[in-house]
Amino acid sequence: MNKCVWLLFFCVVFAGCEKGSDEPRVAGRWYAQSQVELGRKVYAKYCIGCHRENAQGTANWKERSPDQSFPPPPLDGSAHAWHHPLGMLKRVIEEGGVPLGGKMPGFKDKLNEKENLAVISYFQSFWADEIYNAWLTRGGLK
Repeated sequence: MNKCVWLLFFCVVFAGCEKGSDEPRVAGRWYAQSQVELGRKVYAKYCIGCHRENAQGTANWKERSPDQSFPPPPLDGSAHAWHHPLGMLKRVIEEGGVPLGGKMPGFKDKLNEKENLAVISYFQSFWADEIYNAWLTRGGLK
């Protein structure tokens, strides 16, 4: 697939571009600032109660709770979220974190595709460029 076709495909499928949109992306990132702003609202409504302000998560996220589940991890780039490609991040939001040892419910009945991608763009906006670039190198856009 040539670069132009791939870029168009990525823009439509992953970045949530609307037909005819020429909104600039955040420098070096897959998302636009408008997605981050929508993501901030979605995060405040559905995520902040567990993953906390600024996506900092719980301090002891690596330690199992008494029920053997893991507490909400940071999503700010300081934990393991950056190890997961975009497709898996979307899937965890849709289906929940129970299969991964957590208690997070799925949000497929509450969030549409645009909101799902927006909340990912929001917490990725906290990632340092070094972490984001490592995510890209690991195949983050898959």
